[in-house]
Parts: sequence; C-alpha cells; structure tokens
Amino acid sequence: MGWSPFRPTGLTHHDPGLSFKGYTLLAPVGGDSAYLLDMDGRIVHRWRTPGFTVFCPKLMPDGQLLALCTDQSIERPTNPKPGEAPPGRPDIYRLIGGAATDLLELEWNGTVAWRYSNLGIHHDFAPLENGNVIFPEFVEVPADLAAKVRGGTRIRGEKLPTLTSDDFIEVDRTGSVVDRIHLWELLDPAKDPIGPLERRWEWTHTNSVDLTGDAGLLFSCRTNSRVGIIDRKAKALTWKYGAPDTFYQHHATALPNGNVLIFDNGMNRVQATPFSRAVEVNPKDSSVAWQYESNPPQQFFSGHISGCHRLPNGNTLICEGTSGRIFEVTPAKEVAWEWINPVHFTRGDTRLSWVYRAYRYGPDYSGLAGRDLDPGRYRDLNRLHGLAS
Repeated sequence: MGWSPFRPTGLTHHDPGLSFKGYTLLAPVGGDSAYLLDMDGRIVHRWRTPGFTVFCPKLMPDGQLLALCTDQSIERPTNPKPGEAPPGRPDIYRLIGGAATDLLELEWNGTVAWRYSNLGIHHDFAPLENGNVIFPEFVEVPADLAAKVRGGTRIRGEKLPTLTSDDFIEVDRTGSVVDRIHLWELLDPAKDPIGPLERRWEWTHTNSVDLTGDAGLLFSCRTNSRVGIIDRKAKALTWKYGAPDTFYQHHATALPNGNVLIFDNGMNRVQATPFSRAVEVNPKDSSVAWQYESNPPQQFFSGHISGCHRLPNGNTLICEGTSGRIFEVTPAKEVAWEWINPVHFTRGDTRLSWVYRAYRYGPDYSGLAGRDLDPGRYRDLNRLHGLAS
C-alpha cells in the first residue's frame, strides 16, 4: 500500500463496540525492543534485547516472552555483484530474508532465561507443551534433486549458490535436535516450482510454522507459494494448498474449527494488480470459508512479511507489515481498530516502519496475570513516539 510520509501514526481508529479488548504484542523490524500496547495504542510494557534485533515475539502462558532474534555482532555479508559468487553457508543465510540467529526466552523484566543459537533458523517457531520448540531451518538441497526443481529466473552472469530449502527441527531445552523433517522430500520439484520471478537461490523459504491436531505441523512457504500440513509422526504431507489461490503468502495458522487462516500477500498475482487479503481455508476441500480484502483491493497490500491472527471473539487482527499498519476486522469485515507504527529504522538511505507480525492477548490471559500494565510507566517513551500527550 502506498502512504503519505505525513500520515498520522499510533491509534488512528477504534470502535469499542466492535473490537476485542486486550493487549497487542509487536516488535518493529530493525529494533531491539518488543512492545505491548493497550487499546489506546500506548506502550504498557517493553522488553529489550541489547545486541539483538527482535522480529518475532510471542507471549507464553507463563508470562515468559519467546523472541526470534538476530545477533548484531554477526556481520551481514554484501550482496554479490554480477559475476561474483555468493557467500557460502551459513553466511548466505544473512542475505535471505527472515534469517535469525537465536531464540531468546525473556522474563518479564527482560532477563534472558534461555537462549538457543543456530545460524540456520529463521522466520518463526512453534513451542510444544513439553518445552521443546520447532523451527524451520535452512538446509542445502541435494544436487540431484535441485537439478529437477522447476521455476525461478536467472540474472545474466549470475553465479548461483547451491539451492536452499528447509528442514523442520525440534529442539529440546538442552539445545539438542531431537527430531527432523525434510520438507524438500515432501514437495514435488515439478508440481511445486519456484515462483517465476524468484531467483534460484531458494526452493521453499518457509515463513511460518504452527501446530494442528495431535501431531500436525502447518507451514507456509513464500518462494513457491505453498501452504501444507505434515503428519509429524508419519513425516508425510497430508494437505497442500497455494498458487494459483495464494501468492507469496505468510503466517498460516490453525483455527479451533479446523480451518487455516492465511495472510495472502498477493505479490505477482496472476492477471491482477497485486493486493493482499486475509483468507480462511477449509483443508477438507480447500474451499474459502471467509476472506477479508479492502475496497478497492489495492488499498490493502504488503508484498512481503505480514500476518493475521484470529481473536477469541471471531475478529481478525491483521498486520500489513511493510506499511507498519495493524488493524482489526470483524467477521462482517468492518474495521474495529487500527494502529500505525511510529517507530522507524533506516536501511541504507531508506526509512522503514515495518512490523513483521502482531498478536493480541485478552486481559484474562494467564501470561498477563498480576502484571503492571500502566502506560504511565512509559510516559516519556509514549510521548517520544506520539502515542500520548
């Protein structure tokens, strides 16, 4: 979505009669902080990760914050010029979007309670009830299979790296990998091709993982526009969805009714000007149960990052990532709440206000029990960002 540099930020709309009351968790991309906001869009809590940028935080039922982060002491390599070979592994992962280095578990006061480091993890994680965590991990595709993968585009003179895909790894609290699923073994190199405008660096580019049922793992892949469910016990693919129904989608999540909620970015959408939507799909027959798109459709668009989160009252919280816009819509597609990120970071000469993802937790959520959520504790910070007078 295009927007004015003079647009208002912070809370821009709230209909209390329609919204789900709670606290919204997000982390502006490029910063070292995760923020919890009240319904007035004011910061009521802040976790800091000095030395790390944080982009995917989740508040656990016990009040601990799990946050996917990048260690800033690890230098990012430069993009290869035409004719230059790209860096080897793991350095090349720093050039692929969504790369992380660590999962940090933070106490309410920001103290690091646990840290898992792995230069291959990226984008998302799924905590298990036993304390283990599932991650997507960048891995190299075997050469014989890589040669069969269709799609993608090549730049004249470009030297290609070995093709990358994903494993799903389960890590215990000692940092040991206790289970591994090869995603690249479950997809078809001919039927699940790389998008036609993507360079042939990656086949899959997993950008979300979630748990479904007793042993299901739901995933979303951007580069080949695929969503799927894996039986973790059998290590078999049980459902597959994607292009031409979704394009470069993100953040597939399992709903209590068995359906799947997806942020369909809509990048390179066939025979249409790109637009985004939130779409709920029934895996039994891949039918669309509900969707939200703007009117006109192009008013709502984020070409990458972004997500959507179903709230307990049936509303949907949507993160339009590249514009930094977080908004809540009802099942009838009315906008109930909207907040625009005022926190910017600079990449080269470009000023950005991206938000990778956002979640909202109700006031009765166990992870918030007994916590001080007075925005007055952050009066100066709220004033700095124009979130309070």
